Amino acid sequence: MKSTTSIIRLACRDVAVLFLPALPFALLFGVMVVESGVPQLLGWSSSVIMFGGAAQMTLITLIGEGAAVSAAVTTTLIVTARHILYSVTLAPRFQGQPGWFRWVGPYVLIDQVFALTQVKDLSDDADFRRYYLAAGFMFWGLWVAFTGLGIVLAPIIPDTLGIDVAIPLLFLGLLLMAIKRRSQVVTALVSGTAALALAGMDNQLGLIVAVLIALTVATFNESRVP
Repeated sequence: MKSTTSIIRLACRDVAVLFLPALPFALLFGVMVVESGVPQLLGWSSSVIMFGGAAQMTLITLIGEGAAVSAAVTTTLIVTARHILYSVTLAPRFQGQPGWFRWVGPYVLIDQVFALTQVKDLSDDADFRRYYLAAGFMFWGLWVAFTGLGIVLAPIIPDTLGIDVAIPLLFLGLLLMAIKRRSQVVTALVSGTAALALAGMDNQLGLIVAVLIALTVATFNESRVP
């Protein structure tokens, strides 16, 4: 078991890396609230109540366009359906935790927090609980703060704000955190090179081929690990 301080420090460092690509989304959500006509306080409060970027954007957009509440809620639930898979994956880790954690933990279960729990060595239940909560609530605090800032600064925030760059950076950050062995570095370099070389293929076929190449290289490398 690691000390509480070291666990919190590790979680804060990891979240800082992953929140940078999410920052444009937080600010743009604030812009969406202002442009939708939804009361600004109500729109911002969704960051506290729902805490889910894609779900919030979907809900605010549909309500702003005049969609029926039932349709907006249904679509939002569909967007968040992937959390069912997250829950199934994390269920064994939650079973050994205190009852209060099983109630509080799901509130901060977002894509980034789930990904971090999968790439970090958190075999001890207490380490897992402390890391999960520290990462989740730090991300929550940053998201709440910057969506509010987005509402305040909406008139001067550009509509694009580097979203095309932010998405690759997000997944690149997860990739770098997952790499722990030299064989994984080789796999990442080969797959990245293949994706770039084949990017011109029609119908995004190059990406599929790059994935197959990456799987082949990874399988070969893992088979050589004693």
